Amino acid sequence: MENAINFNEINIDSKPPEDEPARQYYFMAKCRQYVKAESERLGRPLTAAVITFGCQMNARDSEKLSGILESIGYLPAEDENADFVIYNTCTVRDNANQRVYGRLGHINSLKKKNHHMKVALCGCMMQELSVIEKIKKSYRFVDLVFGTHNIYKFAELLAEMFDSGDICGTHSGGQNASHRIIIDIWENTDKIVEDLPVERKYPFKSGINIMFGCDNFCSYCIVPYVRGRERSRSPEDILREISALARDGVAEVMLLGQNVNSYGKTLENPITFAQLLREVEQIEGIERIRFMTSHPKDLSDELIAVMKESKKICRHLHLPLQSGSTRILTAMNRRYTKEQYLALAEKIRREIPDISITTDIIVGFPGEEPADVDETIDVIKKVQYDNAFTFIYSKRTGTPAAAMAETMAGTPEENLEREMMVKEGFDRLLKVVQDTARQRVARLEGQILDALVEEVNEQDSRLLTGRLSNNTIVHFPGDKSLIGRIVPVYLKECHGFYYLGEKR
Repeated sequence: MENAINFNEINIDSKPPEDEPARQYYFMAKCRQYVKAESERLGRPLTAAVITFGCQMNARDSEKLSGILESIGYLPAEDENADFVIYNTCTVRDNANQRVYGRLGHINSLKKKNHHMKVALCGCMMQELSVIEKIKKSYRFVDLVFGTHNIYKFAELLAEMFDSGDICGTHSGGQNASHRIIIDIWENTDKIVEDLPVERKYPFKSGINIMFGCDNFCSYCIVPYVRGRERSRSPEDILREISALARDGVAEVMLLGQNVNSYGKTLENPITFAQLLREVEQIEGIERIRFMTSHPKDLSDELIAVMKESKKICRHLHLPLQSGSTRILTAMNRRYTKEQYLALAEKIRREIPDISITTDIIVGFPGEEPADVDETIDVIKKVQYDNAFTFIYSKRTGTPAAAMAETMAGTPEENLEREMMVKEGFDRLLKVVQDTARQRVARLEGQILDALVEEVNEQDSRLLTGRLSNNTIVHFPGDKSLIGRIVPVYLKECHGFYYLGEKR
């Protein structure tokens, strides 16, 4: 675990420090006493499960939560049959919210049988006022709720939760009106707290937050409202963290931000994302560098040049399109046209011929017509994506697009007709995506390329699963001792979006 703490040096009988992260270490030490006492009462270690929904940013946040939980004495659990369950939520689409509500219904039944169980909710979904009200009304058994801006306060909030009633839960599961839910939601923050514990999912690769929040305010997107405005970590802190990871055996890092291309603009001494990449590349031991996500309007010639020259930056670029119609792009507030996007993609392909380009596409944005879908299909055919993540528009309350959708709503018959039109457009577009992506991925057949071996294949334990520099997955026979190593693999058979191969 990163950032191991010597709890023997912390005096919890004194007043908690004001400075971070010392303040959180103090509360971790205090929480350890609660966890130890309850473990002794039950005659076994306590377990905790962090259930993650959503993007790589959430996955990295969950590693931080897991690091704190393990620091205070919890053992990791595989599922919700645990003493403490925390859901790290996503709200980018409505179905993400519904999945969480469904899991809460399940966890309530478990908590009724296990009265000392604790349940917490955090993440983007918790930044929505309507969600908080629903939790207070319909999910009274939840113990702790916090959002995206104060995740660093997790230990402090845990201490408050334990103090509000003993750790074994004097409150029974179920809709107990007297049960106090601890809710700590911030609207925004400019605070970044370094050097908290992290428990990585993989010992050989890691995500690295380089910035938080987003300033783009695409009209369909809830992220700026739940993640806040852009704020960049200092390059010194980023490089120090990556250097420590390299010493710990990490071979691949993924630099994370809602829009990494705007990294550094909020710093006292601004630097560009391309300049940061040059610095990361100099760190000995790091063999692969990835990043996610790039906004087309901010992708510079400098970044393309750095990627072209680099021997460590992976040959993969995620470049969200969202729509190929300039009319819809304007309504989405994406701030580029179809022609500008195509020119950028052509330049990237020309400068870095072996690059893989993936994208995000939304179908059914308010006001979109079949002709707009045709424009998007035209872009797909011209760019030839290696993969595309396609979605039907999901209204997010509080965004400008949600207001557009309400204004454009018609009679039930008209709405049903539009739903059918959107579904037809989505199916049509999806077929083109699949056909072009298969052709693009299949071009590698017969080559020998390096793959980072990530895990034993879930469907066939005789196979290992690895990832090429261009992000394509390959499955091949091998011993699990290869996990974490970069090995040459012969790409024998293309199966659409992945390969079957042989180690060479």
